[in-house]
Amino acid sequence: MNTSDFYYDLPEKLIAQSPLKDRTASRLLILDRNTGKTTHTHFKSIIDYLNEGDCLVINETKVIPARIFGCKKSTNSQVELLLLKRLEDDKWETLVSPGKRARIGDEIEFGDGLLSCIVKDIVDDGNRIVEFSYNGIFEEILDKLGEMPLPPYITEKLEEKDRYQTVYAKNEGSAAAPTAGLHFTNELLEEIEKKGIKIARITLHVGLGTFRPVKVDNVKEHKMHSEFYSVEREQADIINTAKKSGKKVIAVGTTSVRTLEACTVNGELQAGEGDTEIFIYPGYDFKMIDGLITNFHLPESTLIMLVSALSNREHILNAYNEAVSMEYRFFSFGDAMFITNLGDTN
Repeated sequence: MNTSDFYYDLPEKLIAQSPLKDRTASRLLILDRNTGKTTHTHFKSIIDYLNEGDCLVINETKVIPARIFGCKKSTNSQVELLLLKRLEDDKWETLVSPGKRARIGDEIEFGDGLLSCIVKDIVDDGNRIVEFSYNGIFEEILDKLGEMPLPPYITEKLEEKDRYQTVYAKNEGSAAAPTAGLHFTNELLEEIEKKGIKIARITLHVGLGTFRPVKVDNVKEHKMHSEFYSVEREQADIINTAKKSGKKVIAVGTTSVRTLEACTVNGELQAGEGDTEIFIYPGYDFKMIDGLITNFHLPESTLIMLVSALSNREHILNAYNEAVSMEYRFFSFGDAMFITNLGDTN
């Protein structure tokens, strides 16, 4: 299985640069995971494809304004930091650009000294471990100085920070949004619950590895990045009850998929927290999820490999090419897809 097997041609004009005013107005491609049959509608109609007793699993992670700009104190040269993962207290793993300006022992200042850090170590992929110093509350300072870490394919400035957050974002720690959830409004979630569909809430903090290209030809040789997850006992019980009752467990986003599949043992979701490097590609035997609400992903990415595992590569690429021909909007601020078994929907 080669990385090139997951390529499709995408015109640059179809990469969505900004979110729609109405979150639920995005288009929605329904894909029957078994037959490859497609149906086209709008996201607000997702409720028509969910049945009473089904369980919708959402990721409550919250994106932090993780992109900060400063200068190296010794040379006054400009430096950009992207916070990837909090290791302990004020120590973070970061991506520094340009990296040559951040050697071990260097001090970097932000916001005229409101925040500073010292480079403590250089790790895999050239990432820097830094330790911050400041007076006050770190999160408040970061909110004042930082910008949302939009993916590199989005070149337009985001006018409203909250549009790169889900309406249910709660637990801070992500370097990127779980973008499938951007289509939901509180009103739509209320309608879903009124229909008798359970909503379970888990957390997985999305890392920068989500956007990193697969650099190996053989898919099986790719090493997945590590991400922190948390599943509370009450939420695990909701999901397990639905599964044992023969109802569908539907993940909102690939982040929810990775959490559920990493934490399922012998058919039962385990509560707890930790880190996962799970890599899902065709041939994977799903343990928990039955359906997936997701956006359209980059060619040759680990995410298009994951969705191909839930259906199959041919069905996914055919659906993607159909979406391209119909000028769907792609990637983080783009349209959505629901991969399910249409034979089980009302």
